[in-house]
Amino acid sequence: MELKRVVVTGLGALTPIGNSVQEYWDGLANGVSGSDWITHFNAEKFKTRFACELKNFDTKDYFDRKELRKLDRYAQLALIAVDEAIKDSAIDLDSLDHDRAGVIFGSGIGGLKTFYDEIAGFVRGDGTPRISPFFIPKMIADIAAGHISMKYNFRGPNFGIVSACATSTNTIIDATTYLRLGKADIFISGGAEATINEIGMGGFNAMMALSTNNEEYKTASRPFDATRDGFVMGEGAGTLILEELEHAKKRGAKIYAEVAGYGMSADAHHLTAPHPDGLGATLVMKHALEDANLKPEDIGYINVHGTATPLGDLSEAKAIVNIFGEHAYKMNISSTKSMTGHLLGAAGAVESIATLLALTKGIIPPTINLKNIDPLLDQKLHLTPNKAEKKEVNAVLSNTFGFGGHNASVIYKKYVE
Repeated sequence: MELKRVVVTGLGALTPIGNSVQEYWDGLANGVSGSDWITHFNAEKFKTRFACELKNFDTKDYFDRKELRKLDRYAQLALIAVDEAIKDSAIDLDSLDHDRAGVIFGSGIGGLKTFYDEIAGFVRGDGTPRISPFFIPKMIADIAAGHISMKYNFRGPNFGIVSACATSTNTIIDATTYLRLGKADIFISGGAEATINEIGMGGFNAMMALSTNNEEYKTASRPFDATRDGFVMGEGAGTLILEELEHAKKRGAKIYAEVAGYGMSADAHHLTAPHPDGLGATLVMKHALEDANLKPEDIGYINVHGTATPLGDLSEAKAIVNIFGEHAYKMNISSTKSMTGHLLGAAGAVESIATLLALTKGIIPPTINLKNIDPLLDQKLHLTPNKAEKKEVNAVLSNTFGFGGHNASVIYKKYVE
């Protein structure tokens, strides 16, 4: 069976450095930091008092009061990013075959704020279970996909994925697989996350995953830097419209790039720590290259997972050298989490957008806040420090790795007839 080709025809982004794809790209190209003091709650007593929140943004500008009661913040962000992607793709919803239009959309954690609020309300009460009827459907991590399918009447495959920080890359991978097999014509894929709240920040602080550099909060997200001390929490959503090539061509769609291939693997090592030798990360990039039928030297840029955790950055850097050999030193590598923070389940989609735009615009976004490269890292790696660089590339790779040892990589290449 000959697999069908899959292309990207629409993008939507809601990020700490921009509330649209264009604003997001402008922030990336100019090396803008999204880190600032937390405003969502009083963080005075928390170890970490800063995060990458959305800026100049209010969900009341997008939803009425009745809708807001039914939607956790993560689902709100999802619907906003999807709306931008739908418009960007110029899909004619009236003529679309809705039975062959699917939605695969995920969240690493889901409605954490809803969960926290309901539990806190119960504990403060007299033991009477006064629980909102919206509690369960607001909280569950698949519900964004459900809302999206209902809004656009997409009746094809519809489900959510949860694989921690690899979540939205896995949605892209699954959607690509269905399209390759001819099971659908078009998919909405992506992820959303909203965990900048008391229980989210407290939980990640307790496991010592977050940076606590409150004195230098603006530059605290420091992938690959010797002084890095953990990731900075982010929030937002990213959406990619994926389409079978002939379907896209028939309707005259704008094509950003082709999904060349993907890989998946497991570390099978530890709940939260990566394999120290980067075995899982090595394997996932190997699979992606094989699936794309590309050689290591075909890749011009890697948007790395690069969270700024002491162990994670070292492991991923080792894996890159393992796979790419001498070519590892000729590629551009960067972590856009240095600007956006870590969007957890939304990271893969948001970073795929950055990777795609690097491909189409010939500009590599930087790793900001990189002053002193960790001496334990291979010093010959080009981490695109602090400033964007102009570079024409033909194929690019995006890595995402999640707690539980979930690894997912996707390769995009310039579309040619």
